[in-house]
Amino acid sequence: MNYVYFSPHFPPNYYNFCLALRKFGANVLGLGDQNYHELRPELKSAFTEYFKVEDMHNYTQLLKAMGYFTWKYGKINGIDSNNEYWLETEAKLRTDFNIDGIRQHELDIIKQKSQMKKVFQAAGVAVARGRIIDTFKDAQNFINETGYPVVAKPDTGVGAANTYKIRNEDELRFFFETKPDIPYIMEEFIHGDIESFDGLTDKYGNLLFFTGHAYDSGVMEVVNNDTHVSYYSFRDVPKDLEEAGRKIIKAFKVKSRFFHFEFFRLHDTGKLVALEVNMRPPGGFTTDMFNYACDFDIYQEWAGVVINNKMTASFARKYHVCYVSRKFNKNYVLSHEQVLDKFGSSIIHHDNVPGALAPALGNYGYILRGKDLEPVLAAQREIQKM
Repeated sequence: MNYVYFSPHFPPNYYNFCLALRKFGANVLGLGDQNYHELRPELKSAFTEYFKVEDMHNYTQLLKAMGYFTWKYGKINGIDSNNEYWLETEAKLRTDFNIDGIRQHELDIIKQKSQMKKVFQAAGVAVARGRIIDTFKDAQNFINETGYPVVAKPDTGVGAANTYKIRNEDELRFFFETKPDIPYIMEEFIHGDIESFDGLTDKYGNLLFFTGHAYDSGVMEVVNNDTHVSYYSFRDVPKDLEEAGRKIIKAFKVKSRFFHFEFFRLHDTGKLVALEVNMRPPGGFTTDMFNYACDFDIYQEWAGVVINNKMTASFARKYHVCYVSRKFNKNYVLSHEQVLDKFGSSIIHHDNVPGALAPALGNYGYILRGKDLEPVLAAQREIQKM
């Protein structure tokens, strides 16, 4: 199999996907803008060949790279980065080189939040009220139905970039005076906690691995308010979360991919409301958290699905795993050394966060593990106490 791994150096822990493909005998063809000599040794060892381009946003350069790989190795069987940022670029390359996977014509329902809502509703999954707003009058009419606050976000966007919580008419006017000139969707503000349903499917859409996470705050709040974040994995995924997740897998025809579905769990009723779908693994260190929670290797399991359409091992959620971030501009009660001294037996990993991820995931992250949830959350609260 000839597999092009796109942007293999970022995020830093994703080099493990390339190593796993290599172990299964694939020709791993790296395509990125990082100088070869700057790549970590383990990543270089996984490549059959690496092609450096000057600008990964220059599609002509990408075509040249893919054409070279095709000329030298034959048909390309797969391409991915497992990174949402490159989803559209990869879909275009799959279309142009006739590669299996998400193609250009399939992008609208997985990139446009307005289209996602239609699929959620068709699948029988509740959604927040929302619609595309073009004018100030459109927004006023929508707010007359929902009341303040509302959330305005790019209809097509990654993370919480250019996302606004609007509390009154003055903020609404400011939004229209300063917003980027792109389509925006406006949604009612949901009072609830965020939960995710995450996993991996085979090429027929069968669910092979799944788990779920509970978040203490949303990306929008973390980025816009410069706060820190924490989230933990379930050992027992709530039944309604799994049911909704399975409906969405079927509705979006998720095949041979990771997925990350986000929901609100309403404070007043406890019911779930779908937020959005992402056709990639949850970000940051969460793939490593899969491994710590289940004592297996998700990178190897993904490669097994890519190569043989099956996982190599069964899984069991043995532990709660919690990601705890801190930001360098905050004053915490415990120093880093004190955190390690007090909670070292529970901390399975800790590391700096790459700069591009820091606004959402903090400057430094600790990963805690335990069979019982409350001690893990107690440690999380102390680590983030200011």
